[in-house]
Amino acid sequence: MSEFQVKQQQLTQERVVTTPVIDSIDEGQILLKVERFSFTANNITYGMMGDKLGYWQFFPPADNQDKQWGIIPVWGFAQVTQSKSTGIEVGERLFGYFPPAEQLVMTPKNVSPQRLVDGAAHRAMLPPGYNSYSRLSGEEGYNPEYDKERMLLFPLHITSFCLWDRLQDNNWFDAKQVVVISASSKTSLGLGYALHADDSAPQSIGLTSSSNKPFVQKVGVYDHVVTYSQMSDIDASKPTVIVDMSGSADILTKLASHLGDNLTYCINVGLTHWDEFSADNATESDKSEFFFAPGHIQKRMKDWGPQGFEQRTTGFMAETAMKCRSWLKVKELNGLEALAQVYGQVCAGQIPPEQGLIIKL
Repeated sequence: MSEFQVKQQQLTQERVVTTPVIDSIDEGQILLKVERFSFTANNITYGMMGDKLGYWQFFPPADNQDKQWGIIPVWGFAQVTQSKSTGIEVGERLFGYFPPAEQLVMTPKNVSPQRLVDGAAHRAMLPPGYNSYSRLSGEEGYNPEYDKERMLLFPLHITSFCLWDRLQDNNWFDAKQVVVISASSKTSLGLGYALHADDSAPQSIGLTSSSNKPFVQKVGVYDHVVTYSQMSDIDASKPTVIVDMSGSADILTKLASHLGDNLTYCINVGLTHWDEFSADNATESDKSEFFFAPGHIQKRMKDWGPQGFEQRTTGFMAETAMKCRSWLKVKELNGLEALAQVYGQVCAGQIPPEQGLIIKL
């Protein structure tokens, strides 16, 4: 088998490692063949926050005696090729969190007709939302025609939903406008769709690069679109909440300085500008926070119950995914070597915002 590894302290170095094929499993386990997965700037965020939030711990890499390499998790589909777990049949397909690798051994627990949890010991203390897998055979209304959108958008738009819910639940932090930094990212656009559909939301401003401005304007989810060089055009007299998907210390500092005392709150989320990231941006204060979607998900599951949460989010994600079909261009690549060839472009932010990468194994 093969797996895609990244140098933990230097994300731009990567390699594809060939390891022995797994041909036997223990009682209670299942063996999966990873079919395909998406790869976006969100995965680079997983790498950047791998130590702080534990992303490196999900799938320990092979051939890593010096403990310098890690595996960036991805969202995709896999098929059961062997099963020694009661109630899980060979041929069944799962959707969830996988390594960019050809095989994965899992130890299912909390198995229901709709989902299962990987009970592997090394994952026990990690965020539970990432350990849960959908069983497509038990999913009502499952349609494989939407698999691409599910891989590319659902993991991002669940964060978009949670951000919208966080803002709304806090009365928009008393702001009259929401500025979304890195407005062309797919997570930002998901938030843009939520704000656009909410009559109670303040006006939204998408902050983006000059090269991406035409695309963001074409999507049409923000009330205004401003480039980084036009930042001074943002009305600094209005109370403003920032949702920062970039992680750029330079952009955030300039915008905060421009807004002054009218910056009511800042939510730091993604790292599309990961090479400009400062750890100071990820610290919390009385006017800022680092937003961790799994934590918000756990809170809302307690508030609404798992079924209530799923009803709210599934409808939102399905609706926004369908809206994105008007601009989303899916590009399929074959094999981990093809991912290695395009990986540097993802790191450098050179993938067009309308493009979505799917890796087939």
